[in-house]
Amino acid sequence: MNLEWMAWTPVTAGFFLTIALILVGMTIWEIVSPCVARRGFLPLTTTRGDRLFIGLLGSAYIHLAWIGLTTLPVWIATAISVCFLIIVMRWG
Repeated sequence: MNLEWMAWTPVTAGFFLTIALILVGMTIWEIVSPCVARRGFLPLTTTRGDRLFIGLLGSAYIHLAWIGLTTLPVWIATAISVCFLIIVMRWG
């Protein structure tokens, strides 16, 4: 498959592969164990999918702020984002 038109890098491919695997995993989880909406520390009632979306959106903002406000390596923002996503998925 020729993907040169999109200038794929290993990091870009890994990012999209990770998102695809998360979506497949969430779909399987939903089939095996249907979700019940609940209320956590977020100020609204959410399902797993809602919390995943909020976590991914928040992670994007963490990365944008990190890139815009610091000169430190981006992997630190990635570690913070993973922790943020785990917290939102578990207790959000």
